[in-house]
Parts: sequence; C-alpha cells; structure tokens
Amino acid sequence: MKSILVTGGAGYIGSHTAVALHNAGFKPVIVDNFSNSEKEVIPKIEQIIKSAVIFYEGDCNDADFMNRVFDEQDIAGVIHFAAYKAVGESTEKPLKYYKNNILSLITLLEVMGNHDCKDVVFSSSCTVYGQPEKLPVKESTPRQDAESPYGNTKKICEDILTDHIKSGADSRIIALRYFNPIGAHPTALIGELPKGVPANLVPFVTQTAAGIRKQLTVFGDNYNTPDGTAIRDYIHVMDLADAHVKAIEFLHQQTPQTFDVFNVGTGNGNSVLEVVKSFEDVTGVNLNYTIGKRRAGDIEQVWADTEKIFSELDWRPKFDLKDALRDAWKWQQTL
Repeated sequence: MKSILVTGGAGYIGSHTAVALHNAGFKPVIVDNFSNSEKEVIPKIEQIIKSAVIFYEGDCNDADFMNRVFDEQDIAGVIHFAAYKAVGESTEKPLKYYKNNILSLITLLEVMGNHDCKDVVFSSSCTVYGQPEKLPVKESTPRQDAESPYGNTKKICEDILTDHIKSGADSRIIALRYFNPIGAHPTALIGELPKGVPANLVPFVTQTAAGIRKQLTVFGDNYNTPDGTAIRDYIHVMDLADAHVKAIEFLHQQTPQTFDVFNVGTGNGNSVLEVVKSFEDVTGVNLNYTIGKRRAGDIEQVWADTEKIFSELDWRPKFDLKDALRDAWKWQQTL
C-alpha cells in the first residue's frame, strides 16, 4: 500500500482527498498546522474510513519537520494543499500569502529531492486564468494577470514547478486547476469549516439558512451575465477528491520530468442567484439575501472546459449542483 503525503490534509479539500485515497487503496499521511482547520477532523476521517490515520502536526515551511516526516514514512507521492486561500484577505495581507504559499512549495520540493520522492499533485486554481476572453477555459487558455495576491501565488507556484522540471529535476508533477469546490462528505462527518466569516458563497448560504448569519450579501448584480450575478463552475468536493486520486495514479505511470495541468470542474457555470435558488429548492429554506456592491478581486464569469481531464485521466464528476448543496446543508445541520 503506497503512502501518499497530504499537506493541509485536515483542511476542506485535503480531508476529503485523504478519504478518497484510502478508498482507492492508498495510505494517506496527513500533515497540517491547523492554521485554517480543526483537530477534530482527524478522528472524523478515521470514523469514515474505519481505520487509524498517520498524522503529523507541523508547518510545511519548516524543512526540519518535513524531513522528519519523510524520514519516518516511505512517501510515494505528495498532494500539496497547504496554502492560505481567502481572496479578500490576500488583498489585505499580500506578504502573508506570498511567504506561506510560495515558501511551503519550495521547501516541499527540496525535501522531496532529499528523499528521492518524484510525484507531486499541486493544488492550483482557475484564478490563474483571471477573467478569460473566451469561455469555457481550456488548459491552453493564456493565464492572465491575477486579480488577487492569492491568485498570483498560484500562478507563481505553477511557474516554479515548470522551472523545476526544466532544470532537469527527476520529478513528475500535475497542477490541478480547481474551479469552485462545494458540498461535503455524504456522511456529514467532514465538510467545509471556515474560521470566522466565510469567504466562499456556499458556507455563507448554509450559515444564513441556519441563522448564524443574518443575511447573505450577493456581491454585485450588474455583471454581464443573464441575471447580473457572477458565474462560477461549482464542483462537489468528493468529485474533486477523486480527481486527485486519478492524478496520483496517472503520475505513477509517467516518465520523469513530466509536468502537466488539468482543469477540474463540471464544465457548467452557475450564477450566484442560481445557487441561491437551487439551495432553496433542495432544502425548502428561504434565504434572506441582499444585493451589495461588487467585491474587489472577483471576476465576472468562468467555467471549465473539461475535455482533457475526461480523456487523459478518465475522470468525470458524479455529482451535480443540487447534490452538493444537499450535502452542504446536511453538513451545516450537524455542526
């Protein structure tokens, strides 16, 4: 059973990916410093997979710590999630984002080199496309200037990975450009758990429905879209987790000095108001929402061309928007 290191493995996407790895016959080894996650996630993962999880508490920027993890575990590959991810906060605290997101990747690559570990799946983002001129976006779509420091860290990290391979590094790397992950594990044992005020739409929707937030603010209704609200490609987190498993399996079959990128989305765009309406349809709960001003760093509309990941990784989403919203609400109700 191959051990796969999952950095940020107690986080939202990381925890679901740890479950998916176990279900696919891998042994997840989780590293997390709990800067944006909770310790009780680890026993919840163990409850789902009915097995103990190997877990280390520490920071990916700490080379001594990371070397110890690799010394103690025979790591066959890495899925690197550990990063700060709030677009709004990144515009207020850009240095925090550049320091953490970029340094942790460099440290990881150096430690992997020390231990002859070749395979890494990098958690990238559709933010690298900015506001694309043509939709849907293909992997070949030119990357735009980032709309936020968060987005720029993903772009810079992709460049670091590209240059690492060009240098002759004996690595095999995939960058997965996620669209908008939502939903929760169907057991409702793990899900998205933002600290403080949610920066993402769906947790704000579910917290408003639960009475934790007084009102949902829809940021802008004057975009050039059918209903005036921003459009995104929303993907169930379990589908996204499965894409990481497919990516690791794919890398194990490639020759060294491989670098590739894949979009991970559904190939469909939904507006903010469509998400609100779908949530109301699925749950029977009426949402209290208001229209506010546009938010700095937000783009108008983006959704994925998924042809490449369908054909090369043999991956397809199993869940739709209503499935994801149903699972997100079930998760919210257990909190």
